[in-house]
Amino acid sequence: MPRRPIDLRSDTVTRPSEGMRRAMFEAVVGDDVLGDDPTVIRLQERTAELLGKPAALFFPSGTQANQAALHAQTGRGDEVFLHAQAHIIYYEQGGAAVLSGLQLRCFDSPDGTLDPEAMAEHVHTDADPHWAPTRLVALENTHNHCGGLVYPLEGARAVRAFCDRNGLRLHLDGARLWNAHVATGAPLADLAAPFDTVSVCLSKGLGAPVGSLVACDAELLPRLVRARKLLGGGMRQAGILAAAGLYALEHNIARLAEDHRRARFLAERLARVPGLRVDPGKVQTNMVYAGTRGSGTPAADLVRQLEAAGVWCLDEGPWTIRLVAHLDVDDADVEEAGELVASVVERLPG
Repeated sequence: MPRRPIDLRSDTVTRPSEGMRRAMFEAVVGDDVLGDDPTVIRLQERTAELLGKPAALFFPSGTQANQAALHAQTGRGDEVFLHAQAHIIYYEQGGAAVLSGLQLRCFDSPDGTLDPEAMAEHVHTDADPHWAPTRLVALENTHNHCGGLVYPLEGARAVRAFCDRNGLRLHLDGARLWNAHVATGAPLADLAAPFDTVSVCLSKGLGAPVGSLVACDAELLPRLVRARKLLGGGMRQAGILAAAGLYALEHNIARLAEDHRRARFLAERLARVPGLRVDPGKVQTNMVYAGTRGSGTPAADLVRQLEAAGVWCLDEGPWTIRLVAHLDVDDADVEEAGELVASVVERLPG
């Protein structure tokens, strides 16, 4: 067993550092529902500045941020295009349909990208009353379920041009946009530029305990505020949480490069384990996906055995496990995790 469990389930498991806790303790607060919490205002302004947008709004969670962005830009019975493995599809409990009455049309690809030519065949307008009119396209960067892959900027620009040709709006689930920025070196504002709305998360790689934001133009902001209120996202002395977000933006973006380096190291180690299928070349950020079919052990069973050995991870399908590097694991943790996974898999009966 390792000196402590090595938790690679997600980059959401991090705990606030001493400096972040101090910032939260010292935060000046107001009432954010009334719009006068100075720390929330500062966080929103800083996020909008980083993303090159006129405004941003603070949310309790990334799911609510995505759902509010969809709700604010569509009407009931409208259609949204997105990737078949998008977070909005996989992990948000059908919220687009339940909360906003939206129809989702999915397009698949191995890398999380959408093909404008494929989408062009399915755009619906208000001309025929039989159709659900297409209003919005949603992309994801980095793409979680496709292995933390970065959405190429030129690809996003091509989708923007497609939206402009068809009068559609464009949303980005950018929960891990910080990782895409660090992995590519592209400025955050450039990565956000093609989009009408961009959600970003503070409680994943950046290590804050709570919080996401949606950046947008000034005209959409009132609709976004109304959507947040409808979804129950109004918070009062939220500056305590916003202070953690400001600390994260100041201290924890550049260090994501360490997570990426550790994930690649882990992928290279696991790629040498008989029975696991790992492609280190596809590890662009902080996630490692490993296929277990060659071991003969379903992912859920392997996750339980790894937990007993001291490595915590998640199953992402019947034959796939996911391991995620984050700021609460170091080089020694990742090296030890690789050896423990190898030891467990090598002892499997298959």
